[in-house]
Amino acid sequence: MIKPILFSFVVAGLGMTALAAQPPEPLPPAVATFSILGFDPDTGEVGGAVQSRVFTLTGVLTADADAGVVATQAIVDVSYGPKAVALLKAGLTPDAIIKAIWESDPDPVPDRWTKQGRQFAVINLKGETATFTGPKATTWAGGKQGKYCTAQGNILAGPAVVENMVKAFEETTGHLSLRLMAALDAGQAAGGDTRGMQAASMVIVKKGAGVWLNNDTVLRFQVDDSPDPFKELRRVVESWNAVRAKDGARPVRPQ
Repeated sequence: MIKPILFSFVVAGLGMTALAAQPPEPLPPAVATFSILGFDPDTGEVGGAVQSRVFTLTGVLTADADAGVVATQAIVDVSYGPKAVALLKAGLTPDAIIKAIWESDPDPVPDRWTKQGRQFAVINLKGETATFTGPKATTWAGGKQGKYCTAQGNILAGPAVVENMVKAFEETTGHLSLRLMAALDAGQAAGGDTRGMQAASMVIVKKGAGVWLNNDTVLRFQVDDSPDPFKELRRVVESWNAVRAKDGARPVRPQ
């Protein structure tokens, strides 16, 4: 009886060793992205737009009509979005929010998903902005602030991407959606994400300004998987503006 017991023990031990030696689960790709956050002081609308060579961009943009808009990208921690919105509602400035969130990040996966690679930006309902790029975000990575806007990105062709985005936003006229779209186009024209294109999204909010009653979302469009996501995003943005020009897509306001 001794030998079978020993054999069982050895087999069990080998099984435990094999279990312990299993490799860690694969990580999702970093969100190599360029984004623009912008505010229109004439309408009070605030929004953001983003493009990346990943499938779908759910979680990158967080928007709240009582607070502002947040973009979180690169080595993404999606919790940055709702945390920043809560701090905006508490009255903190975008600069203070960037500092508070990054410093309080416990860096739970430092070897494979480090906070040192995070990138995020904040805009409030006054058009005040802040942007942050961690030292380990994949180059080229950085941001540029402009008048009522901020552009940022990583794994980009170079700083001209964000510089052109800010310039396009500031110089384009018309609805905020057209200005955000122009910024995306300008970023892509400067080289964009060096890995290519796949997904794009846009969101704009303002209290009670969305279609129908008690809707704070002016618009929210998303293209999840396309070799040219801007083509479809631009089509929808232009269609929305055409409908709005004919008094469609309007809110219902109590008299």
